[in-house]
Amino acid sequence: MPDERDDMLEAMFRMQAELNRRIGVDTTALPEDRQPEWILNFCRALQQETAELVDSVPWKWWARYQTYDRQNARVEIVDLFHFLISLAQIVGLSARDVHDLYMQKNRRNFERQDSGYTQKQADDCRDLSV
Repeated sequence: MPDERDDMLEAMFRMQAELNRRIGVDTTALPEDRQPEWILNFCRALQQETAELVDSVPWKWWARYQTYDRQNARVEIVDLFHFLISLAQIVGLSARDVHDLYMQKNRRNFERQDSGYTQKQADDCRDLSV
């Protein structure tokens, strides 16, 4: 019997598409000529959320007043997922596609480590696809 958690990523993709439509952008049906604009918008949002995550940890080695805010770090990581899922949807990736590509890329990363990974090949991932 399948575990309800098996569909967690699909649920996140569905909910993000609903939120994006409510905000005014249908990431699942964005015309190709508008995709670069929204890829840039979501990349900027990812950068900002990453900066907010950085601010959750005491990164200023010269400042003694800083503390590690683990709860805020968790929330910022979830915010990153919102924008990553939106980006995936813009380029036409489903939750299943992301999973499948992740599995392929993870195998490739292990192969790289096994082989010593001494030089990056510009096209070494061109064969990965969904």
